[in-house]
Amino acid sequence: MLTLPARLLGDSDRSSVQRLLDRDPYAGVQVAEQISTYGLAWWRTDARVFGYGPPRALESVCWLGNNLIPVHATPAAVAAFAELAGLNGRTCSSLVGSAEAVLDLWTRLAPAWGRARDVRPCQPLLATTAVPAVPADPHVRLVRERELGALYPAAVAMYTEEVGVSPTLDGGDFAYRERIADLVRSRRMYARFVDGKVVFKAELAAVTRHTAQVQGVWVAPEWRGRGIGTRGMAAVVRDALTRAAPSVSLYVNDYNHPARSVYARCGFRRVGTFATVLF
Repeated sequence: MLTLPARLLGDSDRSSVQRLLDRDPYAGVQVAEQISTYGLAWWRTDARVFGYGPPRALESVCWLGNNLIPVHATPAAVAAFAELAGLNGRTCSSLVGSAEAVLDLWTRLAPAWGRARDVRPCQPLLATTAVPAVPADPHVRLVRERELGALYPAAVAMYTEEVGVSPTLDGGDFAYRERIADLVRSRRMYARFVDGKVVFKAELAAVTRHTAQVQGVWVAPEWRGRGIGTRGMAAVVRDALTRAAPSVSLYVNDYNHPARSVYARCGFRRVGTFATVLF
């Protein structure tokens, strides 16, 4: 029996949730996009959103689906969300969000959920509202649907390098290919092609009225060290600010110094710290 004041939210809570998400637009972007598209009824997305605090003045929310994402989570809310998430076995593939909340959640859930494959405790959360001062690569553009076959190997290579396992394992090839195809159809996937091969790619993984979150930035190994990442990101930021949102944001591993240098040259500033726990 639950002893802490957290509850499953529904569509009647949507305005309260939106007000809370507006207070944390960069940290809550993934949750905000899902709720904007599908609402809060769990059966639409096979995910649940829990709230902490009075119905008309929510203090914190937590998304529990393929990922577990706390937003604006106070210590008391983290304790409540951990109790709810721990009622059953682990079903999510990662915990991700503001570092303090994620690491507190993981401390509480680890005894029941077991060892994580990787814990990344410090991932600077970055954002920019300005067009980069560095030149943009004129060859970086939105990917066309007919180019999916050429794009897909680069997407798999990026995911494998970043996450540590291939997205095609355990029958995941179809779902990941559909995810990439959906980004292409939604005009959110960017790439530069040379002789039919992708040498740079990036995607807008989530878009809200506040920000477009960039993920999946990748440069082919043989092209690294030539400045293609900086010019490619400059092109992505320029287009995203023009087409998608008033700001562009992302988070990066603190130890990835080449990527952090690229983002600094493109005008990104630190607005918070994320952490990720991977299973």
